[in-house]
Amino acid sequence: MTDTDKLIRKALRLEYITISWNVVEAIVAIGAGAAAGSIALISFGLDSCIEVTSAAAIVYRFRTKDPDKQDAAERRALRIVGATFFLLAIYVFVESARKLWNHDLSAPSGVGIALTVISAVSMPFLSRAKLRVAGQLHSRALLADSRETLFCAVLSVVVLVGLLLNATLGWWWADPVAGLIVVYYLIKEAREAWKGKFIFPEA
Repeated sequence: MTDTDKLIRKALRLEYITISWNVVEAIVAIGAGAAAGSIALISFGLDSCIEVTSAAAIVYRFRTKDPDKQDAAERRALRIVGATFFLLAIYVFVESARKLWNHDLSAPSGVGIALTVISAVSMPFLSRAKLRVAGQLHSRALLADSRETLFCAVLSVVVLVGLLLNATLGWWWADPVAGLIVVYYLIKEAREAWKGKFIFPEA
């Protein structure tokens, strides 16, 4: 087995971990968000669904064995990751704006707080592992996916702050405002992924 084959197997393992965790995360977050009426928490769960899509695209990319098709698979995976960012941005913006307009209230969510803490702590490590492999394989698609995983950690922190402010101070607007803050970063990441402009960090 060549070094490249070993790196591809490592990349696939990281994506399988990503898919497994995010399936659980989506179920818990969407369920807890629906129960609490939290758009930020529901958006967090939907982001987990989108991250599953992104990870699946990377699995497809690295399971493409035909050398003549690998470049096309890389570009397709990169576009899919970019598209997932755009879709989430649209959803979060519309729902956050609606909630601000209607003054919708969110109930405190202990489950949501615990989930976002776990994600905020664990996702940076997974992102970093993907980033290292992406650099070694020189895969912009995997690099974009590592950025999406890191964004999951950022989103966790933003959602956590909104949930805590709502739970402790009763600031109903903290939840949708947190969602709107997230939109800016989603669009920025989407544009970079779609255009393939991510730059590999120095080794």
